[in-house]
Amino acid sequence: MNGPLHVGHGFTASRVDAYARFKRMQGYNVLFPWAWHWTGETIAGASERIKNGDETLIRAFREMDGVSEENLKKFVDPVYMASYYTDDSRESVKRIGFSVDWRREFHTTSLYPTFSKFVEWQCERLREKGYIIKGTYPVVWCPHDQSPTGDHDRQTGEGVVPEEYVLIKYRMEDGAILPSATFRPETIYGITNIWINPDADYVKARVNGESWIISKTAANKLAEQLKKVKIITNFKGKEIIGKQFTSPLSTKKMLILPGWFVSPDNATGVVYSVPAHAPFDWLALRDLQNNPELLKEFNIDPEAVKKIQPISLIKVEGFGEHPAVELVDQLGVKDQHDPKAEEATKALYKKEFHGGVLKEICGEYTGKQVNKVKDILIKAFKEQGIADSMYDLPEPVVCRCMTPCQVKLLKEQWFIKYSDETWKTKTKETLDQACIYPETARQWFLNIIDWLKEWPCARRSGLGTVLPWSPGWIVETLTDSTVYMAFYTINKHLKQYNIKSEQLTPEVFDYIFYGKGNPQTIAEQTKIPTKQLDEMQNEFLYWYPVDLRVSAKELLPNHLTFFLFQHTALFPDHLPQAIGVNGMLSIEGKKMSKSKGNFVTLKDALNHFGADATRCALLLGGEGMNDPDWRRDTVGDIKSKLRGFQSLTDNIIKNAKETKTEHLEEWLISVLQDRIKIVTENMESLKTRTALENALFEVWNDFRWYIRRKEKLNSKILKEALETWIRLLAPFTPYMCEEIWNKMGHEGFVSLADWPVYDENKVNVQAEETENLIKNVMEDTSNILRATKMVPKEIYYYSAASWKWKAYLTALKKSASGTLAINDLMKELMADPELKTVARKVAKFARGITEEINRMPEDMKQRQLQIGALDEASLLGKAEAFFGREFNVKVHAYREDEQRLQDPKRKAGYARPYRPAIYIA
Repeated sequence: MNGPLHVGHGFTASRVDAYARFKRMQGYNVLFPWAWHWTGETIAGASERIKNGDETLIRAFREMDGVSEENLKKFVDPVYMASYYTDDSRESVKRIGFSVDWRREFHTTSLYPTFSKFVEWQCERLREKGYIIKGTYPVVWCPHDQSPTGDHDRQTGEGVVPEEYVLIKYRMEDGAILPSATFRPETIYGITNIWINPDADYVKARVNGESWIISKTAANKLAEQLKKVKIITNFKGKEIIGKQFTSPLSTKKMLILPGWFVSPDNATGVVYSVPAHAPFDWLALRDLQNNPELLKEFNIDPEAVKKIQPISLIKVEGFGEHPAVELVDQLGVKDQHDPKAEEATKALYKKEFHGGVLKEICGEYTGKQVNKVKDILIKAFKEQGIADSMYDLPEPVVCRCMTPCQVKLLKEQWFIKYSDETWKTKTKETLDQACIYPETARQWFLNIIDWLKEWPCARRSGLGTVLPWSPGWIVETLTDSTVYMAFYTINKHLKQYNIKSEQLTPEVFDYIFYGKGNPQTIAEQTKIPTKQLDEMQNEFLYWYPVDLRVSAKELLPNHLTFFLFQHTALFPDHLPQAIGVNGMLSIEGKKMSKSKGNFVTLKDALNHFGADATRCALLLGGEGMNDPDWRRDTVGDIKSKLRGFQSLTDNIIKNAKETKTEHLEEWLISVLQDRIKIVTENMESLKTRTALENALFEVWNDFRWYIRRKEKLNSKILKEALETWIRLLAPFTPYMCEEIWNKMGHEGFVSLADWPVYDENKVNVQAEETENLIKNVMEDTSNILRATKMVPKEIYYYSAASWKWKAYLTALKKSASGTLAINDLMKELMADPELKTVARKVAKFARGITEEINRMPEDMKQRQLQIGALDEASLLGKAEAFFGREFNVKVHAYREDEQRLQDPKRKAGYARPYRPAIYIA
């Protein structure tokens, strides 16, 4: 709550609300609760920036959020800011129509003491189970706050974690160590030189008693990683370029060369070169060899550099001796500054790590697979004293207080032990029993479960709950937001009975959630009556487990996976049933960014477009993990469409009184069954976009076709069909649907009406195939007119002769047993006396339909077999007036074998079942 809800929040929550309303209409009791996250540095950091006069943030609050000057002055208090945005956002949630049970609302932090007691209980139980431990681990650290910085406490760099580098100790002639950082220690056997950035700042420093040459920023980093660092001298990198060094595995002297691609901010700022297997190294070496003038200022002999050749050490399928050289040539990488160099590096690293085998040059490790030898090498090198390690961040991380973060090896810190292998296995079992929407996200979860290690669960600053056994530490933002759903179930009672935080002992939660302890004893100790304790326990047992948790994919690597871990640990008998993961919403095709002004608040969207249009635009934006895009023009178009829809419904309600049921009414009721089925199936699997597309646009197309064919809105059946349509749309556009439902004469809410159920008895295949025929004939006619640019005077339609229908249906039946073969089909057709009399025509016809039937979907075959031969001549005859209106001409319909046939251009013979021949005069 350091800002208002935006349309990205609205996207995720609209999916949840549509699902909640859908399930409610299916007859379920549905709890959709809502609360507010105040924990962490997010709000405190923003408040501090206001206090420090950060004009960028102040302008954003003023211009984008509409915060008054009076309130801006009060934003120096983080609690006031959180309260302000909570009140503002609650109003938006209500306006958009989310069906929330507000009796359960709360906010996190110690300012809501009953929730803090729940978090204390959560942490104590995790600690008892051995999942919260104390130790020394690398964390992302904010020097200003003197605190670990979790994902949600970051301005930039969410998801970034410390990475461990191996430092290979190369030695200069004066004994100074060049600790070169790498993820690939096996490549030490292919080193040809070392790269130093000539323009960067370096230092000679005493590190744990040794003399190291490292970048100035590296010295500061190492000091935070339990290393004793004392800087002796400062110098520019160019001062040591051209000097020589040796590898710890060889006495061969090699050169230090200028590498402008080397970042002093990355690890030690010292990079060893393996041009056979590292594209950047090969490119930098090639650049120097091809441009010897680059070496002049360093007094390096160009011939000495030209003699440097790549050394091959890894055999990998698909490449020769020097994979980096080959890949650079294949991709056409120009030089070390070409963006394709990074692409080449990632591709080759992956290929060599997973499929590479070490060559003879690697000594005792010859024949070992790269991915299996890495840890063995690191252990051996460290034991030999030729390697060390350090941690660094692969991308910049900035705290919410706007301080750049770094890695710190933190002693005496509390961590959640997500590395526990037994816990990981159990969490995978939790994942296995849950539905994941979309299913493709399941592998993401498995990867994250495998990847997760210790996670710092407390910080020194910001808002939150005090760690119960360690005052001075606050439970961090991604630890108190994992099992709070259990608190929803009882918060209604805590408010109703005015139960105080001091009454909520651990034993109270143990009884409610685990059924542990004697209720009479607990009641005596806490002054909470047993009746109230039992009510809370029953409420928890009624609602738990969580049936559906939905969030954006950016939270999959932390929040959603922690949700699985902690439910596995704390609620093993009530495991989550389903998780929905959705994409990240962009604005006008660009990433949403408040600082760049590309930002739309939910309140502004509602002010401009209203609730129903906003909901529809969000839900139609995407499903699965695809990223939706909010475009103002699109939302405006949807708003106009909804107005048109309301106009149509008003017309139907006003005029639909005729009780007579004919073919078109039967068709409309029939196709609605399929729409009901599709919308229901998609809602069950949280495919909200597909569900809404069908509920709104496809049903609308059905109504349009009916009106186009009928030219009247007077059928009572149309009104009955409208009732079904409104119920299908109710989860998506609740305001509009309630209004229309009321206009139709219903007293209750449509949101509580029964969800439409597919009724097979109302399916009329013949009516549907009849209208499909009419649509196809009309489309074919339009295509001919468009292609020929004719202005028609008359149109003739010719339906297939009865013998063609007989042959066609015989072929359909025969195809049910497998692929239709022309020889087998002809044998069966010639056994029919009627068909034998026109054998030559039958043979030609059979050849034409065989391939067509073999390509036909099985359900289409079954539908056509179910209804048998269509009397197309009669059906087209009845539609003559319709075709005449559509094309503004006289229309004639004949069967190709009838006596009254008029066929001036001999087109009738081209007719096939379901494909009438067309002649346009």
